[in-house]
Amino acid sequence: MKHTPIDAPITKTDEQWRAELTPEQYEVLRRAGTERAFTGRFVDEKANGMYTCAGCDAELFASDTKFDSGTGWPSFTDPAIAAAVTLRDDNSLFMRRTEVLCSQCGGHLGHVFPDGPGESGQRYCINSAALDLKPAEE
Repeated sequence: MKHTPIDAPITKTDEQWRAELTPEQYEVLRRAGTERAFTGRFVDEKANGMYTCAGCDAELFASDTKFDSGTGWPSFTDPAIAAAVTLRDDNSLFMRRTEVLCSQCGGHLGHVFPDGPGESGQRYCINSAALDLKPAEE
């Protein structure tokens, strides 16, 4: 699968983001919201392809890194390319977590935890509302 490099950072006004995103996408991507567990459209998705940012179309996670974590959110072992995501400390809600952001548009994607099954041991727990899926070419 072909992975495109990260383009120049995307900056838009709040008004532009609101016009382009659904209310749920806006809440997650621009306000660091979280969808309810087991409600996202990609929780049980099994199709092959590339998960992209719903805000800017940047390639984020390949479907072959997706696994069922049982948490109620799509989970991945690694990003498609390391530069696709930015990690930062998140100490909100009286918890210590690591937030995952899209490197291209700065949108909130979810969080990463050190309890994944892959070689990296990471579990990228990502909101479905922050993602789109581009099916693999046959």
